[in-house]
Amino acid sequence: MPEEPKAPRELVVRNRRDSIPMDLLFRGDTAELPKTSKPPESPESPEVSHGVPESVRPSAGAPPRPDREVVERRGRASSGWWAVSAALLALAGAGWIVWADGVLPGAVTEFLRLPAPPHPRHGLDAARWAALGGCGMVALLALGGLTRGRVGSAWTLSLFGRYRGSVRRTGLLWISPLVLRERVDVRLRHWRSEPMPAVDAEGVALRVVVLVVWQVKDTARALLAVDDHTAYLREQVEAATVRVVSRLPADSFRDPADGGGDGDVPTLRDVEAVGDALTRALAAECRAVGIEVFSARPTRVEYAPEVAAAMQRRRIAAIDAKHRDSVLTSVLDAVDDTVRRLTERGLVALDDYERKALVKDLTVAFYTARGNAVDTH
Repeated sequence: MPEEPKAPRELVVRNRRDSIPMDLLFRGDTAELPKTSKPPESPESPEVSHGVPESVRPSAGAPPRPDREVVERRGRASSGWWAVSAALLALAGAGWIVWADGVLPGAVTEFLRLPAPPHPRHGLDAARWAALGGCGMVALLALGGLTRGRVGSAWTLSLFGRYRGSVRRTGLLWISPLVLRERVDVRLRHWRSEPMPAVDAEGVALRVVVLVVWQVKDTARALLAVDDHTAYLREQVEAATVRVVSRLPADSFRDPADGGGDGDVPTLRDVEAVGDALTRALAAECRAVGIEVFSARPTRVEYAPEVAAAMQRRRIAAIDAKHRDSVLTSVLDAVDDTVRRLTERGLVALDDYERKALVKDLTVAFYTARGNAVDTH
């Protein structure tokens, strides 16, 4: 049988997902591409965005990203000894030009014991004046940029109002004389506040003194993010102290009959807990201006003068009530133990009336004895 003619092989262009016939690429009509079972991926798909995580990719309606935040970066500075060498070479070159042209005064030549120039010109032409001016500019730039880097301080550089970096190197340095330099203290520092007014959780007026240990961590933020970072720190200390102190009472005066006492309620007398809370609050507020707060501890928490006398009397009354409660508890325990032992050993046989009388007499006797013993001590 004659073989059936083979169908012409269709030329196609294949990619990973679609197959496009070659003849469709050169057709003049607007024929539709063959439909595929999977729609084309959106620009936000992971393959199109080259593996960028979805949380990082900007959304379609996201606002433009803000300018880069000003943070501390390393500024340009070099060793000052190179600048000194360059200045000496420039001055030596200028002196040689003046000496070679015979312009140097004779008195100076004799004082320095210099030989006479071999070909004196007794004047400077334009080229020599340009060379002399170049040597002077090099010496001026080299000597004008010399500065000293000290331990515990940093130079912050700016040019035409733009931050150019910070230099924390020490020793003899050369920094471009065209930039504006400002020194920042980056040592570990401490500051003790004045008595600050505050109120506790019960609305009682207080006076609080706080000791803060801090350091400038980011010099760019400390100078550019706020007008005065030390004044900002003082104001934030006052604000954080008022906010933290207002959460707890200064003292607990709960009645012992209600089952409470000073140890059952957290108060401002717990300096460790109050200091930790104050340090966290202050560190969060000062991080934006480049200040690192290591610790903020209340060194003194006392009542305001107008309420100090009344609160002192209340404190004494609470202590006295607590003492009386403890004495009464110990007396009752002693009476109970005495009556129980007398009854168990058969020393006495008591009815209810006699038991009550014995308990009353023992209570008065023990309480009087405890009171006299306390007064004696």
